[in-house]
Amino acid sequence: MLFMNAIVNERGQVTIPKALRQRLGIGPRTVLDFTAENGKLIAVKATPADPVTKVVGCLKLERPGDEWIAEIRGKR
Repeated sequence: MLFMNAIVNERGQVTIPKALRQRLGIGPRTVLDFTAENGKLIAVKATPADPVTKVVGCLKLERPGDEWIAEIRGKR
């Protein structure tokens, strides 16, 4: 297990040591999820949401999607 120190600054920010960032693949714009467990701060790389899942159901259709697809395919 690798232990390294970092100091929390006045704004509540901390720099993750370079060796850990490289080892864990943490780069600019990497999103981390934080939790606390048994007095420990745990940071985990967030799993990116599937872009298709994010938009499923957002389109308000006047009729069922199957009918639209059938029409587009010329089967109606």
